[in-house]
Amino acid sequence: MINFSVGPVHLTEEVMEAYGDIPYFRTNEFSDIMLENEKLVKELTNASDNDRVIFLTGSGTAGMESSVINTLTLEDKILIINGGSFGTRFAEICSLKKLNYEEIVVGFEEILTLEKLEKYSNKNFTALVVNLDETSIGKLYDIELISKFCKGNNLFLIVDAISAFLADEIDVTKHGIDVLIIGSQKALACPPGVAIIVLSERAIDRIKNINHDILYFDFKKALKDGERGQTPFTPAVGILLQLNARLKQISSTGGVEAERKKIEKLANDFRGKVKELPLTIPQYKLSNTVTPLLTNNCSAKDIFNILKDEYKIWVCPNGGELGEKLFRVGHIGNLSVEKNNELISALYELKERNILK
Repeated sequence: MINFSVGPVHLTEEVMEAYGDIPYFRTNEFSDIMLENEKLVKELTNASDNDRVIFLTGSGTAGMESSVINTLTLEDKILIINGGSFGTRFAEICSLKKLNYEEIVVGFEEILTLEKLEKYSNKNFTALVVNLDETSIGKLYDIELISKFCKGNNLFLIVDAISAFLADEIDVTKHGIDVLIIGSQKALACPPGVAIIVLSERAIDRIKNINHDILYFDFKKALKDGERGQTPFTPAVGILLQLNARLKQISSTGGVEAERKKIEKLANDFRGKVKELPLTIPQYKLSNTVTPLLTNNCSAKDIFNILKDEYKIWVCPNGGELGEKLFRVGHIGNLSVEKNNELISALYELKERNILK
């Protein structure tokens, strides 16, 4: 199978080979690897020396929920940017925790503008939560705009960069991000199972001063154990070893900028080649991570299933009201222009067969 989903993605040989036998982890050797992981993540996100990184065994949603419950309280007044499935997920988390929040709803064809944000200036909000790349539709929000708004209103900023990290510009220090959430299975191109959370000094202060009834998701424990390169509970040891190999691979081949350019090149190559097909790319700003494709007179689900079953190619289907109208093509992981060409060739065949029309 050729995998054009946005996670899990194709792994490099170096990452696959790093798994091997799973060692016992309560050792100095494993602690050294974890401390190196934290150092490399901080370098790739441009975090400061006093910022910290937590490695949580769980999905991206575990990172989202744990970040909310460890850094926000009933006293906070929260803004959630909701432009799709993952913005809705943040709202669901805040609702379940009975937190005080309002949503800035961004419609499918809408763009998050300064005017939309300014309506909420000087209204006693204390935090803003955003999925930087709304992966369900591939929409990329303007981090410069969001950062400026948060700094002007002294808002605590939580950014889900699970899909955007390494594909789009993200700078923890420059953008004043207090909590940055990353997933192992996206552009980091490791198996799913580890959520990585980068915490600013302000976030760490909040965590220390908030008392919650938490066991597994307790960031206080994670920060304390992380000082010696350990985790409170059994981590995904094999994935963390693979993560170490992948982080070193990125650092040794040009760092974040080189990785971003590689992903951007693949995205632009695909978008240029798909233009002659009866598919429409939405006009909002896109993440380099993924290209959303609107169908005209055929079912997007049918396209997904035919590509999977007949051509051995995975793309991303959509659920909900866009399920029949939109599918997505990812550009992260161990992909290439040659693999792009195979997908384009398959889509042209579907056009010739009068399936894609």
